[in-house]
Amino acid sequence: MQRTAAARLSNILNTVSNSKRPLAVTNTGFQKPPRPVVGISNRMSFGIKTLGAQEAIELDKELMGSAGYSLDQLMELAGLSVAHAIYKVHPPSSGGRILILCGPGNNGGDGLVAARHLWHSGYKPTIYFPKKGKHEIFERLSTQLQGLGIPFTEDYKTALKETDHIVDAIFGFSFTGTTIRPPFDEVITAMKSSPLPKTSIDVPSSWDIEHGPPPSGPGEGFSPDNLISLTAPKHLVKYYKGRHFLGGRFCPPGLEEKYGLDLKGLYKGIDQIAELPRIED
Repeated sequence: MQRTAAARLSNILNTVSNSKRPLAVTNTGFQKPPRPVVGISNRMSFGIKTLGAQEAIELDKELMGSAGYSLDQLMELAGLSVAHAIYKVHPPSSGGRILILCGPGNNGGDGLVAARHLWHSGYKPTIYFPKKGKHEIFERLSTQLQGLGIPFTEDYKTALKETDHIVDAIFGFSFTGTTIRPPFDEVITAMKSSPLPKTSIDVPSSWDIEHGPPPSGPGEGFSPDNLISLTAPKHLVKYYKGRHFLGGRFCPPGLEEKYGLDLKGLYKGIDQIAELPRIED
């Protein structure tokens, strides 16, 4: 089943204040509970833990609860990380036209923020955003892009032929099931068929967060050239063989420890992203 942005945002925002797992504030800012036992299947070969859907949802809730972040802040930092990753893999000299395919959930918001940062970095982004989320943040982000003259298109087929790089910001980790509703079923099929380089945000659209690529349907055989995981990689990355980045440099140490993450020293200097080793067969 495909969750809408409104459903996901409502779930997160309504449960932040009464989360069942609050962190007690201490002199370091967070309680330090015992480190959870992490199965080897949930840790990448080079030591970084991966998250499943429920853990990713709970971590989002705590970031917007005890950690004090707003949804705007998290989208801004995530979108900035995405823009940095795209600049790394596809500098403007490789072609400045960037098509960002946005869905109605948080991934779509991250894509809109990335578009703004890419414009300021010399790119020419175009947005395909057929189903805007109902939360007012999407309207504000769209207004910001319109103020920069960034075009929105309804013709993704033509846009796919008039770009240099495709950003997949359609579905995130809240996507479950195998049914992809219009228009995104045809959009994913067209994106998959394009020979252009592609970068997916957090989750390649249509992939299952636990089990990776779908065995059938529009996303069958889809694997982007680049993936930028946000906050922490998800379980699906064990099936991913392309270039892989981690972004979202905002998780406080208390939550890193609570969720078994070990990100200390991963980011260098003021970098917003860190490239992770490829997973070999």
